[in-house]
Amino acid sequence: MDTNLFTDPGLLDEIKRFARVKSIRRDAILMSPGDEVFFVPIVRQGVLRIVRQNDEGKEIFLYHLYPGQTCAMAINCCQAHKKSMAKAIAEEDSEIMQIPVNLVEDWFKFPEWKTFVNSTYGNRFAELIEVIDLIAFSNMDKQVLHYLQERARAAGSTALFITHQQIADELHTHREAISRLLRTMESKNVVKLGRNTIELISG
Repeated sequence: MDTNLFTDPGLLDEIKRFARVKSIRRDAILMSPGDEVFFVPIVRQGVLRIVRQNDEGKEIFLYHLYPGQTCAMAINCCQAHKKSMAKAIAEEDSEIMQIPVNLVEDWFKFPEWKTFVNSTYGNRFAELIEVIDLIAFSNMDKQVLHYLQERARAAGSTALFITHQQIADELHTHREAISRLLRTMESKNVVKLGRNTIELISG
């Protein structure tokens, strides 16, 4: 098990004893809104996409989790004994460590774990503020470009195999609006559109 994230012998021993490793195929859903939260995921390999979903099934993209990162929302649900408030989707074939919920607070006795959790809250909060700013203060074209850039970063490629409907679902808008924006972005040489593909053009 890759435990390079931590160095405290006591914490490493606890991780070795209690953490479970789970493999997830690309596009598989690790967790959905309303699920009981039995573990906190720490990404070992791959990328997870975190999406907020309301009772009507409408979604909005929040952030990605990369190796060595965990989900602040999952930690919060553990501490507050609440059900999941987000959906976690594997952006690619991934592997995670599952930390049992009953150990999240108990491990605060390890300074390294406490620092890791606090850092997670800080980083995810900054990302959420960026999403809120984009929604509240930016035009939709900036929201779409930010979304595509984040998906491209997660995929490690400027070419994305994604439909206009998928983008619309995760940005909580209409497909027609997304299609119009993408065509405009293509005319400005920001993207190149194909059949179910969008390529970001650097520059």
